[in-house]
Amino acid sequence: MFINEFVGALVQVLLFSLIPLIFWLIFARRKQNFFKWIGIKKIEHEGKWWGTACAILIATGLYMGLTLFAIRFLPEGVTTAGSDFAGKGFAAFPAVLAYGFIRTGLSEEIVFRGFLLKRFGEKVGFITGNIIQAILFGMMHGIPFGLATHNITVAILMTILPGAFGWFQGWMNEKRFGGSIIPSWFLHGMINVIVATIAL
Repeated sequence: MFINEFVGALVQVLLFSLIPLIFWLIFARRKQNFFKWIGIKKIEHEGKWWGTACAILIATGLYMGLTLFAIRFLPEGVTTAGSDFAGKGFAAFPAVLAYGFIRTGLSEEIVFRGFLLKRFGEKVGFITGNIIQAILFGMMHGIPFGLATHNITVAILMTILPGAFGWFQGWMNEKRFGGSIIPSWFLHGMINVIVATIAL
C-alpha cells in the first residue's frame, strides 16, 4: 500500500508542478530559480514567535474542529480524503504519511500558496491575491462534496472551511515566514495525516 501511495503521490506532485514550471520557464527563468519562485526556500520568521504560534494553534484548532463536526453530517456513502485508509489499521500509517505530506500537502501547497498566491500577489497585491487563491482552494474541496451530495449547503460549507484555512496559510507564509511555503506544507500535511489516521 505504501509503495502505491508513494508513487502516486510523486506523480501527483509532478503533475501539479507542471503548469507552474511552464510559467516559470516562460516568465521567470532568468530572474530566480524555480524552487525559490514557488516558495520552497529557507524560512525567515518575521514578528514574534509566540504570536505566530498562537495564531497557528487557534486557526488549526478551529478548522479541524469545525471540519470534523461538519463531516459527521455528510450522507452515508460520501467519502472524505481519509476514507481510503478507513479500517486498514496502523500498518497503513506509512501510506498515510505519503498521502498527507506528499500527495495532498506538497502538491496543493505548490499550486495554491506557491504558484497562485505569489503570481496573483504580484499582479493585484497580497490581499486580493490571497483571497483569490483561498476561494479557488475552497472550491477545489467544496465542489466535489456538492456534486457527491447534491446539497448546496454542504458545498458551501466545505468550500468556506478549507477556503478560510487556505487564506490563513497564505497569510502565515507571506506575512510571518518570508514567503516560504514550507510552514503551510508542514501544517497541511499534519492536518491530513491526523484526519486520515482517525479513519484507520
